[in-house]
Amino acid sequence: MKFVITGGKPLNGEITLAGAKNAVSKVMVASLLTDEPCVFKNFPAIGEVDIIKELLMTIGSKVDIFGSTAKIHTPKIENSRVLQLTRRNRIPILALGPLLARAGEAEVPVLGGDQIGARPVDIHLEALAKLGAKLQITKNSYHAWAPDGLHGANIELRFPSVGATENAILAAVLAHGKTVIKNAASEPEIIDLIKMLQNMGAIIELSPPRTITIEGVKKLRGVTHRILPDRNEAVSFACLAIATRGKILVKGAIQDHLITFLNVVRRMGAEYEVGDEGITFWVPNGKLNRVFITTDVHPGFMTDWQQPLVVCMTQAEGVSSIHETIYEDRFGYANDLSEMGAKIHVVPDCPDDEKCRFAGRGLYHYAVIEGPTKLHAAELKTRDLRSGMLDIIAALTAEGTSEIEGVDEIDRGYERIDERLRALGADIERVR
Repeated sequence: MKFVITGGKPLNGEITLAGAKNAVSKVMVASLLTDEPCVFKNFPAIGEVDIIKELLMTIGSKVDIFGSTAKIHTPKIENSRVLQLTRRNRIPILALGPLLARAGEAEVPVLGGDQIGARPVDIHLEALAKLGAKLQITKNSYHAWAPDGLHGANIELRFPSVGATENAILAAVLAHGKTVIKNAASEPEIIDLIKMLQNMGAIIELSPPRTITIEGVKKLRGVTHRILPDRNEAVSFACLAIATRGKILVKGAIQDHLITFLNVVRRMGAEYEVGDEGITFWVPNGKLNRVFITTDVHPGFMTDWQQPLVVCMTQAEGVSSIHETIYEDRFGYANDLSEMGAKIHVVPDCPDDEKCRFAGRGLYHYAVIEGPTKLHAAELKTRDLRSGMLDIIAALTAEGTSEIEGVDEIDRGYERIDERLRALGADIERVR
């Protein structure tokens, strides 16, 4: 399946954010912590959900989805050792904590997901070991057991990994005693997970700097929880408005989640207005300025935002740059943009005044983009979820008709993206 896209015209109108991909998978896994039903609102229709649904149903959950509402009920853990799934992603490792808490043993398949660099899985496993889990890593799975149950511990993450923070939280809420997680990640999706767990009966406190304290409880109850809007979608649609010189109201966008990105928008010479329904993006005089960004953990510039923004950089006056400090292999899309006429150069060096943890390791993690350049149509193949959205934005910005293969990967994180973009005036068709 592929998208056929004819670009070269401004896109205008309104588009409503779906529930966040990076939140829904985590709260679905969190439903395993209780034997009572959990109901989720603003539930997105994305491929990621199908992967987690298969995992939960294999464990023993009943999953019912009605439009944008889902109900998940796991009265009993029928199977705590899931050795194989039809599709792979990185989320199943988060089920280790809930399964250990309710069944005393867990096994899940090894990670999959986007090929954007090494995933720091050892940070997850170190946190679980601190909580009392015994671990065995095989070629195909992670096996854990807790003969004496999980118990509170002091955990200091060497890097504020989102997944490791979530894993430690999910394991600690039903552990005996108090757990302190230091150098924890603090992304909005983590706060959303904490709010859900609090409403289920957990005791979780936040304190500076980057510290989460959890007092284990004996039991959690069911909950009704609304999935927060997807901030990655918000940035994608904002960049679509800016790159095509259109004007788009992104309904549901939350300013608190986008502060760092909004500053970049204004530095670039684009504009935004926060209203009751969301945030509107446009370019007042048609001209874009060069910008320099460095990706970082929250509240810094999110690594998932650099792909859509780079299309805007190709349309800006002068030389822009992106210093990627989260994943070491995230510029595979540079070849796609080069094929479309962009002037983008990726090097293994850090900027002179900004050394990061990848310095001196020969990793191509710094990109320089010269603009403005007219993009032209090309035949592309999606490399990963976020670069797939970059391909769409680039194709809608370019003159001519482009084809993008690998639509399933884009569907994993963007709900009905072709239908929603057509409402903005996009010429995009899904072809089998």
